[in-house]
Amino acid sequence: MRRRHNVIWSRRAAQDLERLIEYLADDSPSNALRIFSNLRVKVSALCLFPERGRVVPELQSQGILQYRELIVAPWRIIYRISGRTLYVLSIIDSRQNVEDILLRKLIDTKS
Repeated sequence: MRRRHNVIWSRRAAQDLERLIEYLADDSPSNALRIFSNLRVKVSALCLFPERGRVVPELQSQGILQYRELIVAPWRIIYRISGRTLYVLSIIDSRQNVEDILLRKLIDTKS
């Protein structure tokens, strides 16, 4: 039997999700609720199969291998596994320049 990982949402990831749902709800509350539920279910499923997501390609090309992503089109859910804990770090819209977003988020965490 597989051991479950604990899934912890970072404050940034929770804020990303909240902003996304608020933006979608302005146009369609029912669509926002459907997307919210879908994202939460997909992330929750990672507790059993945390390595389901791929290593983030933009980071992998730089030799950074500890960050993974789960694609729930058009969003990319960035996470890191540490022992039996999976940390959800951010939700990024893949239609934007992901490298710029990741760099900006990295800089924001250092200030």
